[in-house]
Amino acid sequence: MRLCRFNDDRLGLVLGEEVLDVSAALEVLPRCSYPLPRNDLLVAHLDAVRAEVQRLVDGGRGLQRHALDEVQLLSPVANPGKVVAAPVNYLRHLAEAREDQGIHHQNQVGEIQRVGLFLKSSTSVEGPSAPLAIARADRRNDHEIELVAVIGRSGRNIPAAEALSHVAGYCVGLDMTVRGPEERSLRKSPDGYTVLGPWLTTADEIEDVHALDLLLQVNGDVRQRANTRDLVLDVAELIAFASSFYTLHPGDVLMTGTPEGVSQVFPGDLMVAEITGLGRMSVQIAKA
Repeated sequence: MRLCRFNDDRLGLVLGEEVLDVSAALEVLPRCSYPLPRNDLLVAHLDAVRAEVQRLVDGGRGLQRHALDEVQLLSPVANPGKVVAAPVNYLRHLAEAREDQGIHHQNQVGEIQRVGLFLKSSTSVEGPSAPLAIARADRRNDHEIELVAVIGRSGRNIPAAEALSHVAGYCVGLDMTVRGPEERSLRKSPDGYTVLGPWLTTADEIEDVHALDLLLQVNGDVRQRANTRDLVLDVAELIAFASSFYTLHPGDVLMTGTPEGVSQVFPGDLMVAEITGLGRMSVQIAKA
């Protein structure tokens, strides 16, 4: 299934160029009180929600339909507990980061196996329809397209051989970055700097997550093009790595790293990011 959040937190089933409003399926979610759970309720109960969505569709209950290009797409994950990110996880990006002073700012850029992962603020998460405001106009701000895995089942010390069974689904991500000397997690955590979309494609829809093409264009010019087969640590290995340090919960977001070709964006630019089988999202940089 391809499930999206749209407009005023409605739940949609994406079928071709239409969105069916299946918000009634959210009634299967449990009611919660304080203290609230440390996970995203929809992702934690995705199987039940999907079954109810299918029941609604099969029942032909006159679900409201919207044209896909007329809805406002929100992040497909409403409440990620953690945003886990993988730096320099493509060898060619590692090379360009080491060579470009505008990227490394005199910081040593080490291999992912040595420097590990980092966390981004959950308040940086946004959907593709919201204009993206440049956080520090006095700095270089770069685009970074990434495959994103959304955790669907809790786990700690997950073996790589079992890791993909913990994934609820995948989406396209933009790990926007302010360049500078500070730590990555600070420079990548401004509001709106983790763009997720256009929807959540459930894991069963993807035959091989390590054979997906990534493409990012800015104002029609191709900036990044790669395939997930070139990941240094693949999705399973990243999940195993992350879970060796902390428990992963449903709704946690894993950004798997960006390929070479990162470059600066400016107010008014239009970024278009797409990944095989996961859709295409257009993100407008707000004008100054």
